[in-house]
Amino acid sequence: MSREGALLVMIAVAVVLIGLMLWGWRRRTRRDAALVAPVAAIGGAERYQASGLYVATTAHDDALNRLAIKHLAYRARATVTVLDDGVRLALTGEPTVSIPRTALVSVGTATVTIDKVVERDGLVRLVWLIAPGQVVDSYVRLQQTSPQELIAAIDSLIPAPASTGTEA
Repeated sequence: MSREGALLVMIAVAVVLIGLMLWGWRRRTRRDAALVAPVAAIGGAERYQASGLYVATTAHDDALNRLAIKHLAYRARATVTVLDDGVRLALTGEPTVSIPRTALVSVGTATVTIDKVVERDGLVRLVWLIAPGQVVDSYVRLQQTSPQELIAAIDSLIPAPASTGTEA
């Protein structure tokens, strides 16, 4: 095979791969079309703010299943602000996502999601309800702040589990 023929084969393979990736992303966006991140403003006093990189939002407890949620579909620089009434995610190029306090489920750390692997506990994992019965995990990689400070600020918003009344 000549060099020109080999080049044409490589170009054809690249075009097919790019086409398959676009087809896969379009299917994913159709699958997740009903999920829209809340952008209604939330209020309250600011408790904490940190900047970093928004990595992804995935199906709950399935760190490799990225969701194509409107306003949270792509990786971006982010500012996370914890307010009395919830958490705001300001992503570059997107409207500010406002997660109300009532939608927060839990917060913690993670080491891996989608295509991002970091040092142990290097990602902040925010678990929240995007719709009734639909729990998702959003991941943020902080730049110059400790994940523990952000986790503590968000954790203070999450209500304690209801008592079952069986304590002695």
